[in-house]
Amino acid sequence: MTKICILGGGFGGLYTALYLRRFPWLKSPDCQITLVDQKERFLFTPLLYELVTDELKPWEIAPSFEKLLANKDIQFCQATIEGVDLKARQVKLLGGDRLAYDYLVLAVGGKTRTDGVPGAAEYALPFRTLADARYLDERLRSLEATDLPQIRVATIGGGASGVELACKVADRLGKRGHILLVERGDQILKPFPSGIRRGAYRALQARQIQVELRTGVDAIAPNQITLVRDNRFTPLAVDLVLWTAGTKSIDWVSQLDCQQNDLGQLLTLPTLQLVDYPEVLALGDMAEIQYPKAQRIPATAQVAYQQADCAAHNLKALMKRRPLRHFRYLHLGDMLTLGVNAAVVSSFGINLEGSLASITRQMVYLQRLPTLRHRLQVLWHWIVSGCKNLLQLLSNRFSSQGKRSANYSQGVKKLSQK
Repeated sequence: MTKICILGGGFGGLYTALYLRRFPWLKSPDCQITLVDQKERFLFTPLLYELVTDELKPWEIAPSFEKLLANKDIQFCQATIEGVDLKARQVKLLGGDRLAYDYLVLAVGGKTRTDGVPGAAEYALPFRTLADARYLDERLRSLEATDLPQIRVATIGGGASGVELACKVADRLGKRGHILLVERGDQILKPFPSGIRRGAYRALQARQIQVELRTGVDAIAPNQITLVRDNRFTPLAVDLVLWTAGTKSIDWVSQLDCQQNDLGQLLTLPTLQLVDYPEVLALGDMAEIQYPKAQRIPATAQVAYQQADCAAHNLKALMKRRPLRHFRYLHLGDMLTLGVNAAVVSSFGINLEGSLASITRQMVYLQRLPTLRHRLQVLWHWIVSGCKNLLQLLSNRFSSQGKRSANYSQGVKKLSQK
């Protein structure tokens, strides 16, 4: 039996497993595919921000692996990975169990980097997982229940995650919210096109979000953050600190016996194979492809999604001893959510903003959900919810018109009596 082991159930790992089952040759009992992840649910990370404002429900963006892999002939192993013995071709799991493999896909991503700033790990909230979103919701509910006239939130990091999160929190808190966005560079969303940046700045300004550029974080303490700019230190009182700045390799990944760059990313060939181990493929932001002229690709879900398709084809080619395909990234555009029912979309020279961009973004992501069954369930839920909201809107409008008509009749009656 040929054993394919896929570590990580994110975009790179899950979609590689699903794509492998498109090939009839790999559906035979002689090929075993095992997906390993510590969590029981897949997370569609681009839509995680909608949980902050209750625009989407957790089940829509975080279906269980058991549900997604039903009738797919893919084994799911929920376990904590402790390491990989690349020479022995074995995956070490917490508890002592080991999984042998013939081919391995590494797609475990990274983790939030908080080292270097005292207090960041203890007092700042990351925003990468479903648990992070739930904890943030609890903290916001707790603050909303107080009699504080103003809720002060500092968001660290002016990348896509920081901007999206700041806008969502601002819309949730409304007039009570005072949102600060801190970026150590000279502009937010630096790798994005100008159309995206302009739309983001307009959204931040409309929500009165204070943006501090060329500003670092010196320390974080309970209810306080110390900013540094031009060697001047400024302590600020805050009620909540959100951390979206930086990622780093998972500990066991950095200990792998293979070539890595200075950031701890695994070096791969353009075929996604590790330089030293051709039977191992690495995807996502944990890998750096050795392109000529130091060409780099962004660490986004869009990249991992495309890499999964290439990885599936190359695994098939490896087993059939055929030429492998070089990964070529096709940038389809950029999309950011900028508050409730608001977004910005830039694709092939076309820019959209506002509610139309929000609808476009959700429709695009709906098509990217892992399975047809889950897509249809989410779409049906959106249709039913939309109809209910429309009926409620019409009911409220007719009710208000009825009240105005009744008040008018009463006014006419009083005048006639006089």
